[in-house]
This record gives sequence, structure tokens and C-alpha cells, in this order.
Amino acid sequence: MNPFQQGLSRYLSPDDLSRVRSLRIGIAGAGGLGSNCAWMLVRSGFSNFVIADHDVVDASNLNRQFFFIRQIGMPKVAALRDNLLDINPDANIQAVQTLITPDNVASLFADCDVVVEAFDAASAKRMIVEAYLPTGKFLVAASGLAGYGDADRIVTRRVRDNFAIVGDMASAATEQCPPLAPCVTVAAAKQADLVLEFALRRQA
Repeated sequence: MNPFQQGLSRYLSPDDLSRVRSLRIGIAGAGGLGSNCAWMLVRSGFSNFVIADHDVVDASNLNRQFFFIRQIGMPKVAALRDNLLDINPDANIQAVQTLITPDNVASLFADCDVVVEAFDAASAKRMIVEAYLPTGKFLVAASGLAGYGDADRIVTRRVRDNFAIVGDMASAATEQCPPLAPCVTVAAAKQADLVLEFALRRQA
């Protein structure tokens, strides 16, 4: 085990680590939700990922996304892969730089056990849910996490046994209600926690 894995073994049992490492996690979007959810999952012991996004790192992303000034202009998935490997160099990160569309959505995460929806646009969110809810995979989505203050409004709504939504279900990002680090990260943390709970409560 590398030093990160050795350190993590102080907090998770061998059985728990085995359950976490056995899962393949798909993350649709590498922005504020996806990038922050990903590093929390890596720090929790998950090591197999498919992360898909078409965008590149912009200076406007740095207020809330897991990127750095030196990475401006890089594809988000490539920059995120580098950052995650800085935490656990033995993680298996499949970085897919592509626009997720109705034509490829079903195949991108076909071999994943969990799919995290981490998009901004409502139409893209709906596309992920419609593609993966019928598959029985564990699906975690988000809706409403812009602005600041009253972070307790960001809650978890369990729709089905295999489907949960995080957010306040209302606050869209606007000029008056911008996406900012605290609430975005709260939502990403709740998504990551749902995935960890799913992994640790699975039958051995």
C-alpha cells in the first residue's frame, strides 16, 4: 500500500476498504459538484473512476472547483485526474473529455456501479437521470445549491432506494445568486457521503 492507503487503513477496516475499492464510480461533469465530490471520494478510499466532461479550466472556475491557477486552459478531466492522483497515485482515473449527449450517455458509465450527476443545466441533469435510473445503478443527483447563507437548506431527498437528490430544489445560479464555494462544496460533500454510505452498507 502507498502512504495514503496506509493512513486510510487507520479509519476503515479491511472489509470496508474492500467494499469501497470494489466499486466503479461514474461522475458526469467535472465542475463545482463533480470535481469536489471526486476528491472527497478519493480521500474516502474509492479508487476506480470514470469522469466525463468536455470543458476546460477557466479562471472563473477557481472560486469553487478543485483546480489551480496553473491548470487554466487544461481539459477539466485531465486536470482533475492529476489532482486526484496527487492524493492517491494508485487510483484508476479514466478521464473522458467529451460532451455528454443522448447518443453517448448510456455507454459512458455502463460499467460503473454508481453514477454521480454533477451538471449545471437542467436538461443535462434530466438526461443522466433518464439514462441511468432504470438501470438499477445507484444514482446521486443535485438540484439547487447556488448563493450563500442558510447552508442547512441543502438537504438530501431520497426518491428511491437507488436514487437520491441533493440541494434545496430551488436556487438556480444567477447574477444575483452566484455559485460560491461554501454551498457548492456542501452539496458535493453530501453527494460523496451518499456514495460512501451506499458502499459501506452493501452486503458483503
